[in-house]
Amino acid sequence: MEDELEDRVLHQTYISFVKIFSRLTNSVAFDTPVSYLWKMVRLYLLRSEVLVFTLGIVIFFMYLQTIGLWSRTLLSRLSQAMSPISAVQRMKLLEGSEADKQSWELKGSLSAAYAIKGRRMHMEDKFIINENINNTGISLFAIFDGHGGEFAANYAKDHLIQNLYNKVVELCAFKEGKTVSTPQKDSPEEPKKEEINVSVERKTSFKKSVSTADDTSKKEITDPDLLAQLSKARPIITREVRPVKPVKNVAVPLSSYVDKGKINYGKLLTDEVLAADRLLVEAAKRSMNVAGTTALIAVLEGNHLIVANVGDSRGVMCDSRGNAIPVSFDHKPQQVREQKRIEAAGGYIAFNGVWRVAGILATSRAMGDYPLKDKKFVIADPDILTFNLDDHKPMFLVLASDGLWDTFTNEEAVKFIKERLDEPDFGAKSLTLQAYYRGSVDNITVLVINFLNNQLSISAQ
Repeated sequence: MEDELEDRVLHQTYISFVKIFSRLTNSVAFDTPVSYLWKMVRLYLLRSEVLVFTLGIVIFFMYLQTIGLWSRTLLSRLSQAMSPISAVQRMKLLEGSEADKQSWELKGSLSAAYAIKGRRMHMEDKFIINENINNTGISLFAIFDGHGGEFAANYAKDHLIQNLYNKVVELCAFKEGKTVSTPQKDSPEEPKKEEINVSVERKTSFKKSVSTADDTSKKEITDPDLLAQLSKARPIITREVRPVKPVKNVAVPLSSYVDKGKINYGKLLTDEVLAADRLLVEAAKRSMNVAGTTALIAVLEGNHLIVANVGDSRGVMCDSRGNAIPVSFDHKPQQVREQKRIEAAGGYIAFNGVWRVAGILATSRAMGDYPLKDKKFVIADPDILTFNLDDHKPMFLVLASDGLWDTFTNEEAVKFIKERLDEPDFGAKSLTLQAYYRGSVDNITVLVINFLNNQLSISAQ
């Protein structure tokens, strides 16, 4: 009762105040438009509900200003949404963020690479530029496109490339009649130490690798979506790890890789890829990590180019007439050869957006992927192609992950780079960003090797 009486008193006080104020204003005569304006204000704006609403609006905007949303967040988002900025420009704006790195680039004397995370949450692509290994005149380039996490791609980058580096140095010394040995790992837990008779100087070669931030490069990451798919797949696929004996790679004599004074890179690449894959699978089983990776490796010695491919990363060469010459071929489950091999092993392929091995993996060959590797549905055997550069007199070579080839054909990529070969990075950055602009939803990595650069000799030796 007292509350109701108090409310009535306050209401009557307010009404009395408004009436007194109105009488005072009416007692003054205004024969000007101001008098008319004041009457409109008094009749429509000085109403109790209008004043209360206005007060609420003022308090709301004061609150927004206090917490900084209005000035720093809301307006900035509205301006970005309404501004006519292109997808490529947005990607360039993201490049400067060190807290959330979006792009990686590297420039050598005859090659350049550029990679972006793109529209993916994580960066799983890795690339290697290793020019003139230990002053041997041999260059090594590689791209690894990881899936299900970056564990497998990191493992291949760290172990496979290092083993190839060591073997190249050993074989070059072996051809010259010198004795050289480098530390090798028979298994992940049992490193085998040997004396090094010839020192390996690495500062004289351009050896660089690029991956995601260093603090995450050693983490073992599993993909929950992929694990869920494995659980739902047919009973023949399992994530259970059976007890296995530690893998020990059998030492292969260096003489088996040398034929008539020349290194047999086909055999070397095949042996090293398979050896690294065996160790990778063993390491993945211990951590229940189902990650895998493609591998595209190019070795350049004199006038010879040797390309090893596992998976669906791809290389394309531009010859002297501007023609696109593929230097690798994708491994897809729907290919007749791959489908027959998978079915012979007791597996199957299923369409899930694209054709996939057991409805899971979109490439039929990869390193890692131990649940599919155990059943031999997926293998790591590389295809090897060798080219005599004197026959083609190439202008450049493009190595790229499938993030590029999802939006570019071989001919389109060659034409695009040919028009931009004079750029500092030989067009690698432009091609990568153009693939993003065209709508690629994957990580994108492009590596360009420029043969027109006089620093590279392709004459017969």
